[in-house]
Amino acid sequence: MLINFFLTLRRYKVPVTLRELMDLIEALDRRVVYSNVDDFYLLSRTAMVKDEANYDKFDRAFGAYFKGLENLHGLLESLIPDEWLRREFERALTPEELERIKSLGGLEKLIEAFRKAREKAEAENGENPEGREGNADRPGSGGPGGPGRGKKKKAKKVWDQRQYRNLDDSVEIGTRNIKMALRRLRKFARTGEEEELDMDHTVRSTADNGGLLDIQMRPLRRNTVKVLLLLDIGGSMDAHVKICEELFSATRTEFKHLESYYFHNFIYESVWKDNRRRMNERIPTWQLLNKYARDYKVVFVGDATMAPYEITHAGGSVEHWNDEPGALWMNRFMESYDKLVWINPTPRETWDYSTSVAMTRELVDDQMYPLTISGLEGGMGYLSK
Repeated sequence: MLINFFLTLRRYKVPVTLRELMDLIEALDRRVVYSNVDDFYLLSRTAMVKDEANYDKFDRAFGAYFKGLENLHGLLESLIPDEWLRREFERALTPEELERIKSLGGLEKLIEAFRKAREKAEAENGENPEGREGNADRPGSGGPGGPGRGKKKKAKKVWDQRQYRNLDDSVEIGTRNIKMALRRLRKFARTGEEEELDMDHTVRSTADNGGLLDIQMRPLRRNTVKVLLLLDIGGSMDAHVKICEELFSATRTEFKHLESYYFHNFIYESVWKDNRRRMNERIPTWQLLNKYARDYKVVFVGDATMAPYEITHAGGSVEHWNDEPGALWMNRFMESYDKLVWINPTPRETWDYSTSVAMTRELVDDQMYPLTISGLEGGMGYLSK
């Protein structure tokens, strides 16, 4: 039922509103899709999600709610919520959304839209002489399952496919101390346009001007530190997405001059900006080394957990053929920049049990810090020296 689906999205922190729900109902009413879950997935994501950063949350909510559902018949047969669900739905809405429902004629009006959707679905079934099961089970049918529906083998659902995703930079920071730790890496200067009142010079200039007000402005003080952030994504890093999102969000807030890129497991000859296009829009690592000056502070974020040959050997990458070993590329970073640190989200006490972590620590001159408040303070303190 769509109301329960709406509540599930809310529980998974997808910022859906009544407006998106009404758009989805209207799309179903106009028969944009019918019966096929994959089509409904694409339609509902288009209608309910307005920011690509929330796609992963939507996929997890969709997978949890529609687990085991092969078509929309079960959904369409249960569009009308019971009394308990009505109360839950109203409780989940904001005062503004409740007012919106009232302006539309109340909750009963919304439920009436569900009834119409169900009636149209039933009418469609009535036009199909073979009924629901006939098309669903007949191999090669163009019914809900499409061609080959009678086969027992099922393709992996779109919303269950594990894909790397961009880190969400709008995540609320779990603790203010993360931001405070990052603020150790600061170097202020007054640059840019004159936007701030300079009180001392205004008073002095006014006095020198015989009491005639002479307002003096000055540029704002800004953090001039430049940061090059490289983030390990996918694989074992999936377990650390939440804390890495918090760190990513904090860095976007604290550093005006921030450039960020993604890599997988270790640095090789290319990186990327967008995980959705990582196979098609690679950026040569040489371009980074030539583009960003020596005064950039370089921060790698990753668990450094991999097979040792991924660091030491050509062809060691698990995703592609790398002509040169990752260790060589890390040496080039060390030679190109004055300060570089590696932030590791795994506990420090586990590092001695991993050969690849020990190798990475050696490559970065032991400047590896845990992703904790004290670890961030230590890493930022080193970069600021």
